[in-house]
Order: sequence, then C-alpha cells, then structure tokens
Amino acid sequence: MNTAAADPMADRFYPARPILAVSTAVIRDGRVLVAQRANAPGAGLFSLPGGLVEIGETLAEAAARELMEEVAVAAAPIGLCSARDIIIRDGDGRVERHFVVLSFAARWISGAGMVSAEAADIRWIRPDEAAGLPTTEGLAKVLAAAVALAEP
Repeated sequence: MNTAAADPMADRFYPARPILAVSTAVIRDGRVLVAQRANAPGAGLFSLPGGLVEIGETLAEAAARELMEEVAVAAAPIGLCSARDIIIRDGDGRVERHFVVLSFAARWISGAGMVSAEAADIRWIRPDEAAGLPTTEGLAKVLAAAVALAEP
C-alpha cells in the first residue's frame, strides 16, 4: 500500500526528495496580503498564502488555486519573485522537512480575504510593515521583490 496515498501528509516528513510548493504575494492598492500560518512549519508567523503543487498543475495554476483555497482571494500571477529552500532538521541532524517554495507576484482580482484552517489571521499590509510582524524568514525581501515586479 502506498502510504503517501493513504495519508497525504505522510510524505512531508523525512521526504525522499524536496517538496515543491508555491506562494503568492498579492498586490492591491500598494498593499500585500499576508497570512498568519495556523499550522507547522512556522505556525503563528506571517507569511504568504500558498501550498503544494499538485501533479499536472502549472506553478501559476497552483499559486492561484492555493491562494483561493487558503484565503478566498483571486489574483493573476505576473511572475516569479523569489525561490527559497525551507529545510528543517531533527535533533539527529536528519532532514525532517525540505520544501522548495517559488513565490509569485500577482495582481489582485477579487476577494477581501478570510481566515481558514490554514490562515489564522490575514492582513493587507504595506511592505515596510512586515518588519513589525513575526514573519517567516526572508518575507520582507520577497515582498519588496514582488512590489518591484508588479510596478508598471
């Protein structure tokens, strides 16, 4: 029996290879949508909405889908603004988790955003306001790159 098929979370711990994920920096009237992570890794930290890429899905499709599923916002991805590795090791130094996260800048289409099982809080912030929030590592740089990409 394929354990990953029986439990979709099973392959996230001690994976055989890095897991591909996406996130989206939605730009709306000079503000960017951030979500407070409700689950590990990074529970309690503000980050960009996102999640795993599914088989047969393009990166842009995954970014738009995850954004809608997580915070009920529609946006049009305009380009990649960041790539990050999230590597978490256990007490023995073994790789417990390894995600490769590609972040998109996107222009807002609709939706004010809402909390969900994955997003404990959401906020539309100016990029410089990220410094006053507990955030995932490197979020301020990703926001700056997204805004620069989205500028006409």
